[in-house]
Amino acid sequence: MGDIQQFLPMILIFVVAYFFMIRPQMKRAKDEKKFAAELKRGDRVITKSGLHGKIMDLNDNDGSCVIETMAGKLKFDRSAISLEMSKKLNVSATKK
Repeated sequence: MGDIQQFLPMILIFVVAYFFMIRPQMKRAKDEKKFAAELKRGDRVITKSGLHGKIMDLNDNDGSCVIETMAGKLKFDRSAISLEMSKKLNVSATKK
């Protein structure tokens, strides 16, 4: 019984770390992957670097997309598109 009580604080720390740090990271990664897979032509997006644009073409072979901006068309990797900022952009556009 004494051995279990000795390791109980370490086990408790691991459980807390899992539920507050590891699990949310895994859920976020899953959501971002799903978002990138569900992109379609015409979607308004913002990249992680802050570039605003509209998706013109999607390439499933290399996971890239062509985004049209005011400066022209640029090719980006789908993982460069920000989930949070793009959702905020689309939510604010629907409110107007």
